[in-house]
Amino acid sequence: MESSDSGSLRSLRDLNRQRVVDSLREQGTASRAELARMTGLSRTTVSSLVSDLMEAGLVVEQEEATGVAHGDHGGRPPVPLSLNRSAGVVVGVDFGHTHLRVAVADLSHDVLAEAGQELDVDHSAEEGLDAAAELVTQVLAEAETGRDRVIGVGMGVPGPINSDTGAVGSSSILPGWVGVDAAAEMSRRLGLAVQVENDANLGAVGEFAWGAGQGHSELVYIKLSSGVGAGLLLGGRLYRGVGGTAGEIGHTPAQHGEAICRCGSRGCLETIASARSSAELLGDSRGEEVSSRRLLELNAEGDPAAQRVIGEAGREIGVSLAGLCNLINPDRVIVGGEMSAAGETITKPIEESIGRWAIPSAAEQVTVVPGVLGERAELLGALALVLHASDRFVAGPGRTGAAAA
Repeated sequence: MESSDSGSLRSLRDLNRQRVVDSLREQGTASRAELARMTGLSRTTVSSLVSDLMEAGLVVEQEEATGVAHGDHGGRPPVPLSLNRSAGVVVGVDFGHTHLRVAVADLSHDVLAEAGQELDVDHSAEEGLDAAAELVTQVLAEAETGRDRVIGVGMGVPGPINSDTGAVGSSSILPGWVGVDAAAEMSRRLGLAVQVENDANLGAVGEFAWGAGQGHSELVYIKLSSGVGAGLLLGGRLYRGVGGTAGEIGHTPAQHGEAICRCGSRGCLETIASARSSAELLGDSRGEEVSSRRLLELNAEGDPAAQRVIGEAGREIGVSLAGLCNLINPDRVIVGGEMSAAGETITKPIEESIGRWAIPSAAEQVTVVPGVLGERAELLGALALVLHASDRFVAGPGRTGAAAA
């Protein structure tokens, strides 16, 4: 019978091994000395763990960098290590109001295949999940990898995810999904473990891992598309709140809001500052229908009315963000979603409103920038949710659907 001391030592070694794997997932490549610094483990311990991982086929040395003399005394340089690309892949799924995107990436963060399609704005959860399962099969085939090599699936949905039940919340922009346990339903279709997350949260994780949020552990990612949502990273950790509704900034009262919102309240920020509401406002002024895409095209062409509409939306968003800056004191606000394509037309008014309405110390410490990942931020965030399976991104265990037997 194994002693408790022996079991504890084995558990500690397993935990340390996971720390090494997580560090390589986050960095891509690192030497043994760099891994020791990142994990806080001794070099001897790291070397032993790396040997175990190499024997298991999870970690490989980058052979092209070995055997090259360096330094004053000639000697071999540190050998970069990475996760073995052939050891597994991850899948990302991003649902939007009108789109579905799916991608597969290896453990070295390289996207191997990607596909997408338009979806009806009122599609049911069953239709959307069936379509996603088909796209997963397609991208795995394009990547020439089997389903047995998938170590996990990350999935984004535009709505709050209840932390206890995993159900999509009632303020979802996809009404056909309300009450659905998306992780469990997708897991049943794929036979794989699935983690589901709010799309704005995934945008925050994506920009933090690969984009405009790199190096910023206190950030707000605001997604401006059909709705308005925010993803919060506090201390480098994803913050969801007690029930998963943290970041629903689109349903906070706006200074000049009056319309009835889809959530049932009146005057929500989303009713006057989303891409859809801004396009409708411009269309009403012209007596014609204007899409959000056309709104952004007109802005790029220098149309004064389009720029005025976007600027006013930015000012309203900035007022709400000023209150958020007072509460959590972030060092960066990243504007994502469709409206990020407006660039300074929207970021400048946001910054000006924060400067006017936030306390000076909070306003001075925050910068407002457009996201750099564009429409792929949420999809890349879904991949990162699995690739960076560590406490650095997730404050607690994510909602996971167990793989089907």
